[in-house]
Amino acid sequence: MASLPAASSADAPDTLNDVPTTYRVLATCGVFEPGFRGGGPVKSVANVLDTLPGHIELLLITSDRDLGSSDPYPGLTSTCVRRGERAAVFYLAARSPRSWVRLLRRVRAQRIDLLYLNSLWSPYSLVPISALAAGLLSVSAVLIAPRGELSPGALGVKRRKKQIFLRVWSRVLKRLDVRWHASSDLERTHVLETFPWARVLVRGSEGIAPARPVPPVGPRPGPLRLVFIGRLSPMKNLTLALTALRPLRRPVEFDIFGPLEDSRYWADCQRLIAELPSCVRVRYRGELAPELVRPTFNEYDAFLFPTLGENFGHVILESLSASCPVVCSDATPWSALIEAASGVIVRPLTVARLTAELEALSRRSPLDRFRERQQAERAYRAWRQQVPSGNVLEQATTALTEQTPQKGNPEK
Repeated sequence: MASLPAASSADAPDTLNDVPTTYRVLATCGVFEPGFRGGGPVKSVANVLDTLPGHIELLLITSDRDLGSSDPYPGLTSTCVRRGERAAVFYLAARSPRSWVRLLRRVRAQRIDLLYLNSLWSPYSLVPISALAAGLLSVSAVLIAPRGELSPGALGVKRRKKQIFLRVWSRVLKRLDVRWHASSDLERTHVLETFPWARVLVRGSEGIAPARPVPPVGPRPGPLRLVFIGRLSPMKNLTLALTALRPLRRPVEFDIFGPLEDSRYWADCQRLIAELPSCVRVRYRGELAPELVRPTFNEYDAFLFPTLGENFGHVILESLSASCPVVCSDATPWSALIEAASGVIVRPLTVARLTAELEALSRRSPLDRFRERQQAERAYRAWRQQVPSGNVLEQATTALTEQTPQKGNPEK
């Protein structure tokens, strides 16, 4: 389990500092540190908290346990933990009335200038939006970061249910005049395809990408070594990767790391693994703590990641920062960087096309694979030197503070 940085006390005060010029943000995120199973959004939200400008203070509401876990974090349930000078995190036990009472006491004790929601579907977004629509909560503005949930691939999972929900929810969100935070121009397009009326702010999380790449080690003798690191869910499209390995006739090693998020999907993966030829060795190697991700990538020739869509794709940057080229779909913001870093964008994303690319990789010599990893290091280093700094909430305040009417029930 990852450590929780910059948390000075589990007994933070009920309200943040009462400074008249302070812009107060109430944020929600279904999973947060010390958990890590939520993947990239956890890192994005952590970056927002850790780079807050001096005029913004933020209270984050999150779960008291990691994604898919029944065990709460030790000592954090129903506590409000300081994180640096400008932020605090409240760990909610969703089934505990006492935890809700403690949370509501904190929320009602202060003015809320901005409600910042890091999901469209999560109960941690549905509850506050419903309270706002019912007049039980008063805020000046609402900013929603869908975190990839509006990509075509994501909307294709349980499509019918999401279509029905969006038909109703779109009217609610439009009436509340919410603004949207997209992590890339690609995600902005996805938001507008679903909500044509949306006003979208684009700000990525490039600033959390590792500052310096890890140089490659090698050349390493032996067959092509592929790795997958991520959540084992339909969105990550691991079944396509396994199906594409079946026709290969050269030796290939493929290691899989990640939480077993969807047991039914993992059963499909296991069936495909059992059907692979003897020359293809696949191993599931469990979950990885965040600090082990880059060292693990550094041990492989390529990251096999035929994702159905990423709004940002932190794991791609982690792979490239470890000098590990990426074999990926064209459904991320990083296609140009991946290709510059000796990676492969699979177009179209079909079994046959992916098989052909993997066959070509398997034919390369250890020296050729090492040279490609050196190019990945060079390309990442050049990209990282041009990354801008900044905080999405700092960018948002200028636009959002112009929105003077209160949403919800006016304060008395």
